[in-house]
Amino acid sequence: MSQKKSVRSPSKAFVYKLDFTKIDFRKHPESYRIGKGEQGVLLVEPYKGEILPHWRFKTVAEAKKSSVKIYRMFLAYLKADDFPGSDMARKFLQMGWTRARRYANHKGGQKYDKKTGKVLPRSEDTEKAAAAAVFYERYVKAREHPKYGRLKKRHQELYEMR
Repeated sequence: MSQKKSVRSPSKAFVYKLDFTKIDFRKHPESYRIGKGEQGVLLVEPYKGEILPHWRFKTVAEAKKSSVKIYRMFLAYLKADDFPGSDMARKFLQMGWTRARRYANHKGGQKYDKKTGKVLPRSEDTEKAAAAAVFYERYVKAREHPKYGRLKKRHQELYEMR
C-alpha cells in the first residue's frame, strides 16, 4: 500500500529567521513573504513603524479613527503599487479586529488561565465587540479590494512561487 505525499503550497512561508532590523522591505519587496493571517505584522519595516503609531482599539471612537487612518494608508500603498505596505496595513486592520475580539471575549485579554492552561470563561465587553466590528469592516474591505488582489497575485508570482 503506497502512502500519499503531502502536497505543499508553492508559495514560501513567512521567514522569521530574517534579520528584520536590517531589511527595508520597501527597497527589497522580493524579501517579503505574505505568510498566514497576521504573521510578521510587528516585524516588517518600514511599515511597522509607519502603521503601529496609529493602531488603537480600546474604544469604538479610537477604533474608528485608527481604522480610517490605517485604511487610508492601505490605499496610499496601493496607489504606489507597494504590495508589502498594503499587505501590512491589511494585517494591522485584521489584528485590530482579532485583538479587540480577544478583549471583548476575555476581560484583560487573557484567554488562558496561566496556572492551568485552560480556556477562561468568556465575558462579553460590548465596547470592545463594537470596536472589533469597526476593524472587521475595514479589514474585509481591504482584503477584497480588487487592486490588492492583483498586487498580491503579482507578488506571489514574482517572488513566492519560485
